[in-house]
Amino acid sequence: MITSPLWLPATLAAGGLQAWRTAVQRRVSHSLSINAAGLVRYLYGIPFALALLAAYRLAFPAPLPGTTRLFLLFCLAGGLAQIIATNLLIMAFAHRNFVVGTAYSKTEAVQGAILSFLLMGERLAPLSWAGIGCGVAGVMLLSTGGRRMGPMDFVRALGQPAAQTGIASGFFFALTAIGIRRATQQVETGDPILAALLVLAVTVSLQSVMQGAWLLWREPGEMRRVFATWRVSGQVGLLSALGSACWFTGFATAPVALVRIVGQVEVAFTMAFGHFYLKERMRRSEAMGLMLVATGVVLALAGALR
Repeated sequence: MITSPLWLPATLAAGGLQAWRTAVQRRVSHSLSINAAGLVRYLYGIPFALALLAAYRLAFPAPLPGTTRLFLLFCLAGGLAQIIATNLLIMAFAHRNFVVGTAYSKTEAVQGAILSFLLMGERLAPLSWAGIGCGVAGVMLLSTGGRRMGPMDFVRALGQPAAQTGIASGFFFALTAIGIRRATQQVETGDPILAALLVLAVTVSLQSVMQGAWLLWREPGEMRRVFATWRVSGQVGLLSALGSACWFTGFATAPVALVRIVGQVEVAFTMAFGHFYLKERMRRSEAMGLMLVATGVVLALAGALR
Protein backbone atom coordinates (compact mmCIF):
# COMPACT_ATOMS: atom_id res chain seq x y z
CA MET A 1 0.00 0.00 0.00
CA ILE A 2 1.39 3.40 -1.05
CA THR A 3 0.88 5.94 1.73
CA SER A 4 2.68 8.93 0.16
CA PRO A 5 3.94 10.06 -3.28
CA LEU A 6 7.28 10.75 -1.58
CA TRP A 7 8.39 7.20 -2.28
CA LEU A 8 9.14 7.82 -5.98
CA PRO A 9 11.53 10.83 -5.77
CA ALA A 10 13.09 9.31 -2.64
CA THR A 11 13.75 6.01 -4.42
CA LEU A 12 15.16 7.66 -7.54
CA ALA A 13 17.49 9.76 -5.36
CA ALA A 14 18.49 6.62 -3.43
CA GLY A 15 19.53 4.87 -6.64
CA GLY A 16 21.74 7.77 -7.70
CA LEU A 17 23.33 8.19 -4.28
CA GLN A 18 24.03 4.46 -3.98
CA ALA A 19 25.80 4.42 -7.35
CA TRP A 20 27.92 7.40 -6.22
CA ARG A 21 28.66 5.81 -2.84
CA THR A 22 29.70 2.53 -4.47
CA ALA A 23 32.15 4.36 -6.73
CA VAL A 24 33.75 6.14 -3.75
CA GLN A 25 33.80 3.02 -1.57
CA ARG A 26 35.87 1.15 -4.16
CA ARG A 27 38.76 3.45 -3.23
CA VAL A 28 38.49 2.41 0.43
CA SER A 29 38.08 -1.31 -0.27
CA HIS A 30 41.56 -1.51 -1.81
CA SER A 31 43.19 -0.81 1.56
CA LEU A 32 40.71 -2.49 3.96
CA SER A 33 39.44 -6.01 4.59
CA ILE A 34 35.87 -7.02 3.70
CA ASN A 35 34.56 -6.45 7.23
CA ALA A 36 36.47 -3.20 7.69
CA ALA A 37 35.15 -1.81 4.39
CA GLY A 38 31.64 -2.73 5.52
CA LEU A 39 32.10 -1.04 8.90
CA VAL A 40 33.11 2.22 7.20
CA ARG A 41 29.57 2.61 5.79
CA TYR A 42 27.95 2.41 9.20
CA LEU A 43 30.52 3.94 11.54
CA TYR A 44 31.13 7.04 9.43
CA GLY A 45 27.43 7.22 8.63
CA ILE A 46 26.38 7.70 12.28
CA PRO A 47 27.22 11.43 12.63
CA PHE A 48 25.53 12.21 9.30
CA ALA A 49 22.45 10.14 10.18
CA LEU A 50 22.14 12.00 13.50
CA ALA A 51 22.70 15.34 11.76
CA LEU A 52 19.94 14.58 9.22
CA LEU A 53 17.54 13.70 12.04
CA ALA A 54 18.43 16.85 14.00
CA ALA A 55 18.19 19.09 10.92
CA TYR A 56 14.78 17.70 9.99
CA ARG A 57 13.45 18.25 13.52
CA LEU A 58 14.76 21.83 13.43
CA ALA A 59 13.05 22.46 10.09
CA PHE A 60 9.83 20.79 11.19
CA PRO A 61 9.69 21.10 14.99
CA ALA A 62 8.03 18.15 16.66
CA PRO A 63 8.72 16.01 19.72
CA LEU A 64 10.69 12.83 19.11
CA PRO A 65 8.03 10.16 18.42
CA GLY A 66 7.57 7.09 20.54
CA THR A 67 8.07 3.55 19.30
CA THR A 68 6.54 0.16 19.96
CA ARG A 69 8.29 -2.70 21.75
CA LEU A 70 9.20 -4.31 18.40
CA PHE A 71 11.01 -1.25 17.04
CA LEU A 72 14.53 -2.20 18.13
CA LEU A 73 13.99 -5.81 17.09
CA PHE A 74 13.13 -4.84 13.52
CA CYS A 75 16.01 -2.34 13.34
CA LEU A 76 18.39 -5.04 14.56
CA ALA A 77 17.00 -7.65 12.15
CA GLY A 78 17.16 -5.30 9.15
CA GLY A 79 20.67 -4.13 10.01
CA LEU A 80 22.01 -7.65 10.56
CA ALA A 81 20.40 -8.87 7.32
CA GLN A 82 22.18 -6.09 5.42
CA ILE A 83 25.56 -7.03 6.91
CA ILE A 84 25.03 -10.70 6.00
CA ALA A 85 23.80 -9.82 2.49
CA THR A 86 26.83 -7.62 1.80
CA ASN A 87 29.29 -10.29 2.98
CA LEU A 88 27.52 -12.98 0.91
CA LEU A 89 27.76 -10.81 -2.18
CA ILE A 90 31.49 -10.36 -1.63
CA MET A 91 31.78 -14.13 -1.13
CA ALA A 92 30.05 -14.61 -4.48
CA PHE A 93 32.76 -12.48 -6.08
CA ALA A 94 35.44 -14.53 -4.31
CA HIS A 95 34.23 -17.68 -6.09
CA ARG A 96 35.84 -16.25 -9.25
CA ASN A 97 32.60 -15.81 -11.10
CA PHE A 98 31.74 -12.17 -10.65
CA VAL A 99 29.14 -12.27 -13.44
CA VAL A 100 27.13 -15.18 -12.06
CA GLY A 101 27.26 -13.94 -8.47
CA THR A 102 26.15 -10.43 -9.40
CA ALA A 103 23.41 -11.63 -11.75
CA TYR A 104 21.78 -13.92 -9.21
CA SER A 105 22.00 -11.34 -6.42
CA LYS A 106 19.73 -9.18 -8.59
CA THR A 107 16.86 -11.63 -8.03
CA GLU A 108 16.38 -9.56 -4.86
CA ALA A 109 13.43 -7.69 -6.37
CA VAL A 110 11.54 -10.93 -7.09
CA GLN A 111 12.44 -12.43 -3.73
CA GLY A 112 11.41 -9.20 -2.02
CA ALA A 113 8.03 -9.23 -3.76
CA ILE A 114 7.38 -12.83 -2.69
CA LEU A 115 8.62 -12.34 0.87
CA SER A 116 6.71 -9.09 1.38
CA PHE A 117 3.54 -10.85 0.21
CA LEU A 118 4.12 -13.83 2.53
CA LEU A 119 5.29 -11.84 5.56
CA MET A 120 3.29 -8.60 5.25
CA GLY A 121 0.48 -9.37 2.81
CA GLU A 122 1.63 -6.72 0.32
CA ARG A 123 -0.06 -7.24 -3.03
CA LEU A 124 1.02 -5.87 -6.40
CA ALA A 125 -0.87 -5.33 -9.63
CA PRO A 126 -0.08 -7.69 -12.56
CA LEU A 127 1.61 -4.80 -14.40
CA SER A 128 3.94 -4.27 -11.44
CA TRP A 129 4.84 -7.98 -11.42
CA ALA A 130 5.59 -7.72 -15.15
CA GLY A 131 7.77 -4.70 -14.41
CA ILE A 132 9.68 -6.60 -11.72
CA GLY A 133 10.36 -9.48 -14.11
CA CYS A 134 11.43 -7.13 -16.88
CA GLY A 135 13.69 -5.11 -14.57
CA VAL A 136 15.37 -8.20 -13.10
CA ALA A 137 15.99 -9.56 -16.60
CA GLY A 138 17.54 -6.23 -17.59
CA VAL A 139 19.83 -6.07 -14.56
CA MET A 140 20.91 -9.70 -15.05
CA LEU A 141 21.74 -8.90 -18.68
CA LEU A 142 23.80 -5.92 -17.56
CA SER A 143 25.54 -8.13 -14.99
CA THR A 144 26.95 -10.36 -17.73
CA GLY A 145 29.31 -7.57 -18.71
CA GLY A 146 28.80 -8.21 -22.42
CA ARG A 147 29.27 -11.98 -22.24
CA ARG A 148 26.86 -14.13 -24.17
CA MET A 149 24.77 -16.11 -21.70
CA GLY A 150 21.49 -17.65 -22.76
CA PRO A 151 18.65 -18.67 -20.43
CA MET A 152 20.04 -22.22 -20.14
CA ASP A 153 23.42 -20.83 -19.12
CA PHE A 154 21.78 -19.19 -16.11
CA VAL A 155 19.96 -22.44 -15.29
CA ARG A 156 23.16 -24.50 -15.52
CA ALA A 157 24.97 -21.95 -13.36
CA LEU A 158 22.59 -22.65 -10.47
CA GLY A 159 24.94 -25.36 -9.22
CA GLN A 160 27.87 -22.97 -8.95
CA PRO A 161 28.82 -21.62 -5.50
CA ALA A 162 28.78 -18.08 -6.94
CA ALA A 163 25.13 -18.47 -8.00
CA GLN A 164 24.09 -19.95 -4.65
CA THR A 165 25.76 -17.23 -2.60
CA GLY A 166 24.41 -14.61 -5.03
CA ILE A 167 20.83 -15.83 -4.54
CA ALA A 168 21.38 -15.96 -0.77
CA SER A 169 22.67 -12.38 -0.91
CA GLY A 170 19.53 -11.28 -2.75
CA PHE A 171 17.41 -13.07 -0.14
CA PHE A 172 19.04 -11.21 2.77
CA PHE A 173 18.86 -7.87 0.92
CA ALA A 174 15.13 -8.52 0.54
CA LEU A 175 14.89 -9.29 4.28
CA THR A 176 16.75 -6.03 4.95
CA ALA A 177 14.09 -4.04 3.11
CA ILE A 178 11.28 -5.84 4.93
CA GLY A 179 12.93 -5.34 8.32
CA ILE A 180 13.38 -1.62 7.69
CA ARG A 181 9.81 -1.21 6.44
CA ARG A 182 8.48 -2.96 9.55
CA ALA A 183 10.72 -0.79 11.75
CA THR A 184 9.31 2.43 10.25
CA GLN A 185 5.81 1.10 10.97
CA GLN A 186 6.72 0.83 14.65
CA VAL A 187 7.38 4.60 14.92
CA GLU A 188 4.36 6.39 16.34
CA THR A 189 4.15 9.28 13.90
CA GLY A 190 2.30 10.16 10.73
CA ASP A 191 5.47 11.70 9.24
CA PRO A 192 7.22 9.03 7.10
CA ILE A 193 10.42 11.07 6.72
CA LEU A 194 10.81 11.48 10.49
CA ALA A 195 10.16 7.76 10.94
CA ALA A 196 12.74 6.90 8.26
CA LEU A 197 15.41 9.17 9.77
CA LEU A 198 14.85 7.77 13.26
CA VAL A 199 15.12 4.20 11.96
CA LEU A 200 18.27 5.15 10.05
CA ALA A 201 20.00 6.64 13.11
CA VAL A 202 19.19 3.61 15.27
CA THR A 203 20.02 1.02 12.60
CA VAL A 204 23.45 2.37 11.62
CA SER A 205 24.34 2.62 15.31
CA LEU A 206 23.40 -1.03 15.85
CA GLN A 207 25.28 -2.06 12.71
CA SER A 208 28.40 -0.22 13.88
CA VAL A 209 28.26 -2.05 17.21
CA MET A 210 27.71 -5.46 15.56
CA GLN A 211 30.33 -5.21 12.82
CA GLY A 212 32.72 -3.19 14.99
CA ALA A 213 32.66 -5.85 17.72
CA TRP A 214 33.30 -8.56 15.12
CA LEU A 215 36.21 -6.60 13.66
CA LEU A 216 37.79 -6.01 17.08
CA TRP A 217 37.50 -9.72 17.85
CA ARG A 218 38.67 -11.18 14.53
CA GLU A 219 40.71 -8.41 12.87
CA PRO A 220 41.80 -5.89 15.52
CA GLY A 221 44.52 -4.48 13.28
CA GLU A 222 41.94 -3.41 10.69
CA MET A 223 40.29 -1.02 13.14
CA ARG A 224 43.31 1.30 12.97
CA ARG A 225 43.04 1.35 9.18
CA VAL A 226 39.34 2.23 9.41
CA PHE A 227 40.25 5.42 11.27
CA ALA A 228 43.34 6.09 9.11
CA THR A 229 41.18 6.34 5.98
CA TRP A 230 38.86 8.96 7.49
CA ARG A 231 39.06 11.37 4.55
CA VAL A 232 37.59 8.97 1.98
CA SER A 233 35.62 6.99 4.56
CA GLY A 234 33.87 10.18 5.63
CA GLN A 235 32.63 10.63 2.07
CA VAL A 236 31.36 7.04 2.06
CA GLY A 237 29.57 7.67 5.36
CA LEU A 238 27.91 10.85 4.06
CA LEU A 239 26.71 9.25 0.81
CA SER A 240 25.62 6.12 2.64
CA ALA A 241 23.57 8.13 5.17
CA LEU A 242 21.93 10.23 2.46
CA GLY A 243 21.20 7.18 0.32
CA SER A 244 19.83 5.17 3.23
CA ALA A 245 17.62 8.08 4.31
CA CYS A 246 16.07 8.02 0.84
CA TRP A 247 15.76 4.21 0.77
CA PHE A 248 14.14 4.17 4.22
CA THR A 249 11.70 6.91 3.19
CA GLY A 250 10.76 4.77 0.21
CA PHE A 251 10.25 1.69 2.39
CA ALA A 252 8.17 3.72 4.83
CA THR A 253 5.74 4.87 2.14
CA ALA A 254 5.47 2.10 -0.50
CA PRO A 255 5.64 -1.70 -0.91
CA VAL A 256 9.13 -3.17 -0.73
CA ALA A 257 9.07 -4.67 -4.24
CA LEU A 258 8.04 -1.39 -5.88
CA VAL A 259 10.83 0.50 -4.14
CA ARG A 260 13.41 -2.10 -5.14
CA ILE A 261 12.41 -2.32 -8.78
CA VAL A 262 12.39 1.48 -9.22
CA GLY A 263 15.64 1.64 -7.24
CA GLN A 264 17.30 -0.42 -9.96
CA VAL A 265 17.82 2.85 -11.82
CA GLU A 266 21.04 2.74 -9.78
CA VAL A 267 22.38 0.52 -12.55
CA ALA A 268 21.43 3.11 -15.16
CA PHE A 269 23.22 5.84 -13.18
CA THR A 270 26.32 3.62 -12.92
CA MET A 271 26.31 2.89 -16.66
CA ALA A 272 25.77 6.55 -17.51
CA PHE A 273 28.71 7.53 -15.28
CA GLY A 274 30.94 5.02 -17.06
CA HIS A 275 29.79 6.08 -20.52
CA PHE A 276 29.70 9.88 -20.22
CA TYR A 277 32.35 10.54 -17.56
CA LEU A 278 34.80 7.67 -17.99
CA LYS A 279 34.19 7.52 -21.78
CA GLU A 280 33.60 3.77 -21.68
CA ARG A 281 31.99 2.29 -24.79
CA MET A 282 28.48 0.93 -24.27
CA ARG A 283 27.90 -2.57 -25.68
CA ARG A 284 24.71 -3.58 -27.47
CA SER A 285 23.79 -5.98 -24.65
CA GLU A 286 24.20 -3.16 -22.12
CA ALA A 287 21.90 -0.90 -24.13
CA MET A 288 19.32 -3.70 -24.25
CA GLY A 289 19.69 -4.24 -20.50
CA LEU A 290 19.13 -0.55 -19.79
CA MET A 291 16.02 -0.57 -21.99
CA LEU A 292 14.65 -3.56 -20.06
CA VAL A 293 15.34 -1.83 -16.72
CA ALA A 294 13.63 1.35 -17.92
CA THR A 295 10.66 -0.65 -19.23
CA GLY A 296 10.43 -2.50 -15.92
CA VAL A 297 10.33 0.78 -13.98
CA VAL A 298 7.59 2.17 -16.25
CA LEU A 299 5.50 -1.00 -15.93
CA ALA A 300 5.94 -1.09 -12.15
CA LEU A 301 4.85 2.55 -11.90
CA ALA A 302 1.88 1.96 -14.22
CA GLY A 303 0.75 -0.93 -12.04
CA ALA A 304 1.15 1.13 -8.87
CA LEU A 305 -0.87 4.04 -10.23
CA ARG A 306 -3.83 1.94 -11.40
